Amino acid sequence: MLSDFVGSFSDHIAVDLGTANTLVFVPGRGIILDEPSVVAIQTKDGTRKVLAVGETAKSMLGRTPDSIETIRPLRDGVIADFIAAEEMLRQFISRAKSRLKVRRPIILVCVPASSTPVERRAVYESALSAGARKAFLIEEPVAAALGAGLPIYEPKGSMVIDIGGGTTDIAVLSLGGVLDAHSIRCAGYAMDSAIIKYVRRKHNLLIGEPNAERIKIEVGAAVHKANGKRVDVHIKGRDLRRGLPTEIVLGPADIAEALAEPLEEIAYGIQRTLERMPPELASDIVERGVCLTGGGSLLDKIDVELSRKIGVRMIIPDEPRNSVVIGCGMILKDLGKYRDFLILP
Repeated sequence: MLSDFVGSFSDHIAVDLGTANTLVFVPGRGIILDEPSVVAIQTKDGTRKVLAVGETAKSMLGRTPDSIETIRPLRDGVIADFIAAEEMLRQFISRAKSRLKVRRPIILVCVPASSTPVERRAVYESALSAGARKAFLIEEPVAAALGAGLPIYEPKGSMVIDIGGGTTDIAVLSLGGVLDAHSIRCAGYAMDSAIIKYVRRKHNLLIGEPNAERIKIEVGAAVHKANGKRVDVHIKGRDLRRGLPTEIVLGPADIAEALAEPLEEIAYGIQRTLERMPPELASDIVERGVCLTGGGSLLDKIDVELSRKIGVRMIIPDEPRNSVVIGCGMILKDLGKYRDFLILP
């Protein structure tokens, strides 16, 4: 029985290991850590050494000498650099353990719905190497559905879209089971890249990823008239014609134009999922609406634009960015109840 592995809740840790950010949740304590998934590594005499992880490492992006590189160990929601990911996870778990005063915790880590067995095994091994005495995996959209409060045990279909940093996970659940779950490798970072390409194409200005992310957060919008008022953002970068630093001003309409392509790809993925559903399930989803979670759902009016494209009402819960890790925490409270959702590599 899975419940045999469960001691007191104090030594359970849920980890939303995301491409953009990693969140750590402890039942009874809530979210105790929220850091960027970034690692700074120094290479000296052929030896790699981790200098910093999280917020400190992110502040180094684009500002390091040749001997130091800042990397994101996860790409499209799965581990791209095993050593860096393991060290990042180890440090995050160590911080959590220092607050909880536990030795080796039980850890639940979420993975994209479309991750391969090899990719899942890599996450599982990283969790064990980082100090877990027992590790479990869960698909992100399943955790997101639970965290958003969807009635997944009712005899009606529920659909959740989790828009993260590297992937958009889509799942349809009913009667406590997953009827369809897959990922689109188009999410927050694809939006950042779209902004970089737009600024370069329209204004011959080169900007970096941190600047593009800031633009998306500050003035990003899915529609041209986002809030009914003009909100401008000043962007500094390098003029590609003159090679000199310069500044331009963009508004919500510019960002909406820049984000049109990734939003179209996400909408197409949702539409294809609905087309595969039996008529009864499709009817349930149209009646109930589609739940949007993840950091990408915070983009202004993204629910309005996706509803327009697909013809189905979009619903955003109170804490969409935290839905996955909150759902993981719910599972940790009763591993036996949710055992059918767990992945054991």
